[in-house]
Amino acid sequence: MAARKKRTNKSTDGLVFLPLGGCGEIGMNLYLYGFGPAGNRQWLMVDLGIKFGDERDPGIDVVLPDLSFIAAQNDRLCGIVLTHAHEDHLGAVPYLWRDLKAPVYVTPFSAKMLYRKLAEADLLDDFPLMEVDLGARFDVGPFDIELVSVTHSIPEPNAVLIRSPWGHVVHTGDWKIDPTPVVGPDMVEAQWRAIGAEGCRALVCDSTNVLRDGISPSESEVAEGLYEVISRTERRVGVTTFASNLGRVMSVARAAERCGRHLVVVGRALHNIIATARDTGYWTDMPEVLDQDSFGYLPPEKTVCLCTGSQGERRAALSRIAEGSHPDVTFDEGDTVIFSSRTIPGNEKAVSRVHNLLALVGVHIVTADDALVHVTGHPRRGELKQMYDWLRPELVVPMHGEERHLLEHADFAKANGAGETIIAHNGDMVRLAPGPAERVDQVPHGRWHVDGRIIVPSVEGPARDRRKLSFAGLVIVSLALDGSGGLIDDPAVELVGVPRADAEGGSMTEMLLDLVDEVLSKASAPKRRDPEFLENVIYRAVRRAVDAEWGKKPNCRVFVHME
Repeated sequence: MAARKKRTNKSTDGLVFLPLGGCGEIGMNLYLYGFGPAGNRQWLMVDLGIKFGDERDPGIDVVLPDLSFIAAQNDRLCGIVLTHAHEDHLGAVPYLWRDLKAPVYVTPFSAKMLYRKLAEADLLDDFPLMEVDLGARFDVGPFDIELVSVTHSIPEPNAVLIRSPWGHVVHTGDWKIDPTPVVGPDMVEAQWRAIGAEGCRALVCDSTNVLRDGISPSESEVAEGLYEVISRTERRVGVTTFASNLGRVMSVARAAERCGRHLVVVGRALHNIIATARDTGYWTDMPEVLDQDSFGYLPPEKTVCLCTGSQGERRAALSRIAEGSHPDVTFDEGDTVIFSSRTIPGNEKAVSRVHNLLALVGVHIVTADDALVHVTGHPRRGELKQMYDWLRPELVVPMHGEERHLLEHADFAKANGAGETIIAHNGDMVRLAPGPAERVDQVPHGRWHVDGRIIVPSVEGPARDRRKLSFAGLVIVSLALDGSGGLIDDPAVELVGVPRADAEGGSMTEMLLDLVDEVLSKASAPKRRDPEFLENVIYRAVRRAVDAEWGKKPNCRVFVHME
């Protein structure tokens, strides 16, 4: 890698921050830093993540940030730095990199995780994957970058330190202060204080847990909590957690071994994370891992079954086990399932469904409300205050949070010594330096949907139509007329998601056929030969009639064929 160049020219061009995802929401992180004059800025991207679809977007599994702003000037995008390997920070790379064509900088563990995704997307041949060491300092265009290790719920999480002529910017990524992490180094206070002593102009900081007081427990405490629950359980134990949380996976494996049990791993994502850990040297001196086909041969009291599906995902292992449809694994009365995870907002119904299916067969459920079996990977107020003390930032910019988190974080930072705070929402361009922080522009932003294998718009895309269909169904009317406007055959009416009968038991289809006849009988001869007129008038009449009977206006499609 080329030697770094010193940045000594205090140009008035300035440094700007522009989130295109992750500010006003949790997930889909995409942050841009711009250096130079407004008409010719050079850009650095930090993270390129996804969100997962929910019931608001039927049929959509993956949501992407709209990066049309930066894609239109990708010749000035110097590089992409990924803070860590969670999906909401790197998951969009295989979908969107072709629009960017910039080199991607990652540490070894994230590189291995990304490599698997690139292989699936057939991107390996052209992809400029720049693997850098933990703690590396390097240049990306005009940006002087240093990675600073933090602790989080995945190996090798990094904050990004950007040195500038006006002071440093620290982009934290996801972090917490864990003095005894299960995987990787802890955060070195002296290093952080040294960064602060150099002059921290801006702290762009994780806001996920700002609503919670105190300091979060350590992963080592969770490891002991898991052991305690498993050790006092007489029958089979199932555990589900986020597959990417390698430290948690290792804690489950070690707890199983301490309790004299075999570990069975069920779910492709868990096998992938273990394989990546082996490749990068993290899975050493660990117990044997068995595949799901070993499950049926093990005594219940000697089994710990680690499963994907902590968020109630329909196709994940735990959902299939709970439904009784998994080919190799079943849980029975008296077994215990530990949810070593938090429920992501929006997933409550899916997780509750799995809980209830398990309870129906007599499985005991243990969550973080019952025992110390999960801990957050994000900072509570006590940890945020500690970070402010280490860095003494002039400016705090909240990120990675919904609206309430951003507002609360700004107030909390102001009350704890920050000279300035500013809230940037997705699309807001904020000047960080020189001078006071200020919004200087607003750029296009939004979301795209991955619909099957196709990337489509979110606002006007097919999910919008599916939302409407899920609420009010669809009525299709089709009729064929001859040149004089006479019916060639009986009209056809098809109801999709609409009641077949009204409140009195009358046929909705027959009512609509009568309505079409009435419209035709009232239309003048010229109008009966005007397909557009007939389609419009039948459309309005059908929606009014169904609304009068049902109380909902359906979607409606009318097709008039003229011969």
